[in-house]
Amino acid sequence: MYKLSTLHTPVLKMQTTEKKKIKVMRIINRFNIGGPTYNATFLTRYLPDDFETLLLGGLPEKDESDSLYILDQYNVTPHLIEEMKRKPSLVSDVKAFLKIRKMMREFRPDIVHTHASKAGVLGRLAAISLGIPIVVHTFHGHVFHSYFSSLKTQLFKTIERVFAKKSTAIIAISPIQKEELVHVHKVVPSSKCIVLPLGFDLIRFKIKKEEARQEIRTQYGIGTDVIAVAIVGRLAPIKNHRMFLDATRLVAEQTNVKCMFFIVGDGSEYDWIAEEVRELNDRFSDMNWVMTSWIKDIATFNAGMDLICLTSTNEGTPVSLIEAQASGVAILATDVGGVRDCVNEGVTAILSPSNDTEKFASSLLELVENEKKREFLSQNGWTHVEGSFHYTRLVNDMDKLYRKLVHENRR
Repeated sequence: MYKLSTLHTPVLKMQTTEKKKIKVMRIINRFNIGGPTYNATFLTRYLPDDFETLLLGGLPEKDESDSLYILDQYNVTPHLIEEMKRKPSLVSDVKAFLKIRKMMREFRPDIVHTHASKAGVLGRLAAISLGIPIVVHTFHGHVFHSYFSSLKTQLFKTIERVFAKKSTAIIAISPIQKEELVHVHKVVPSSKCIVLPLGFDLIRFKIKKEEARQEIRTQYGIGTDVIAVAIVGRLAPIKNHRMFLDATRLVAEQTNVKCMFFIVGDGSEYDWIAEEVRELNDRFSDMNWVMTSWIKDIATFNAGMDLICLTSTNEGTPVSLIEAQASGVAILATDVGGVRDCVNEGVTAILSPSNDTEKFASSLLELVENEKKREFLSQNGWTHVEGSFHYTRLVNDMDKLYRKLVHENRR
């Protein structure tokens, strides 16, 4: 449990007083693998010394991978709110709210910055109730289509509109997401919505690539004549693994090129995907489908791949595609959400319409059989993401925003 302690020192006549730090309380939904954990970790670790940050978050669900090891890598110690669950629950949500509010009263932040939906509701509610002067919220995606029924979706929109009015600033992580939040779903006015893309520690995807590639190819028995294709992400309906599996089946029926298809991740869709994989492996002797669960060292794994896919029906900024480009791996993805904002279509990635299995399979077949096209896409990835998605850019942008909001609040 975090405890606030204060050291009182008498002030001498000629002694200069230390400049007061800007206190930031950062709250995320839960510490599972994904953009929010990286975002919160780098902002907590690398903001300038005149900031003091307290990081709060919930634990991952049973079907998700714990990402606390990422915080350990960067010497960031979070405060865990076990009651903050993904699914709405009056009992656990009230307990989480009271814990967050108590921490807020002890820490007395100048800025409360929430990340993603559940943290955004509970954290902003606590901040507003205590009169915290600056309240910022980041959308790491949204649930305004492809998740829930129309009735639930309208309810969530209404809730977000109410909290947007009470927020000092709303951050979208891509221009397309801002367009959706402001003009399509009308949950926040344009004047209050700021685009700040995510940032990552990308250099680890660039170093020792040849050694990493050999390690992975040997580990999984990937021959030199085999094309390794991966899809990386939660096994959840929104990721649309059905389309990926159907497309790979169509490719297997049409090509003589040997392929291995890797499904990286875990989640609620595991059982039916595993059954489908068994059937595909039984049917095609020259192909192989492999389920790996979560992989912590994704940089090493990516180096062994020839192509990384995404078939989602909705995305914020897909981390797997940024990491694929940093790894120098070609991409085939559905053209949804913020995908277009994080790839360079035709240069680092081929984009395909959402839910169009035949079109996706056609593009997949072309990339499997066309080595030159894969090489062209792969060689441009690092240049595209290095300047736009490194954590130093994220930290600098957030530093400027925080200081601007503090300055405006003090006027």
